[in-house]
Amino acid sequence: MPERSKALFQWQKVSGQSLVVNDLTLTPQSQVLVVRFPWSAFVWQRPTAILVERNGQVERLSIVDRTRSIQLGLWGLGVIIFTVVNSIRLARRKKHDS
Repeated sequence: MPERSKALFQWQKVSGQSLVVNDLTLTPQSQVLVVRFPWSAFVWQRPTAILVERNGQVERLSIVDRTRSIQLGLWGLGVIIFTVVNSIRLARRKKHDS
């Protein structure tokens, strides 16, 4: 049986090609999720930071994805509302059954 050299799921940080502007070297970084299938692969990538190198000093500037944060907050709010509504329905059913 052939041994698989690549995992089915891979979650990794990657750095892009550096760009030199005046005395700055800028390097983008991102997180990558790779899901492999026998016939193809799915790749999802999101930017996470920019590395700024100046005079031998490296500074990491994080990229905050506000849209992603809002989406996660809305999903969480939806779960809370769903739970509360179902709890109220269950309580009303128990009250009417008694």
